[in-house]
Amino acid sequence: MAIMNVEHAETLRAELNRSGTVLVDYGAPRCGPCRTLLPILEELDDEYDSVSIVKVNCDELPELASEAGVMGLPTVVVYSGGQPVEKLVGLRPKSVYQGVLRKYAAVSSSTS
Repeated sequence: MAIMNVEHAETLRAELNRSGTVLVDYGAPRCGPCRTLLPILEELDDEYDSVSIVKVNCDELPELASEAGVMGLPTVVVYSGGQPVEKLVGLRPKSVYQGVLRKYAAVSSSTS
């Protein structure tokens, strides 16, 4: 699976309504930590087949950032069954993202 760049609000909403776990990266090209996060997300995308990874450019889609309560960049929100279950503000080590995904990817794959 490849990381999806959201260009329209409807695209994100449709992705969140699918069953399973979705990791959404709310960031912006001007944000240095956001650029640092991208290779981590690419590695996670390779490691977790059952997780969809989606990027939202907060400069282009501020309404989505507002809906998710984004106050700082990057913000990663993990959704399970369409509901937000974890929010991580700021750049974190890869192991933190892995720990969160392990919790919810296991749940989503056992119910599929």
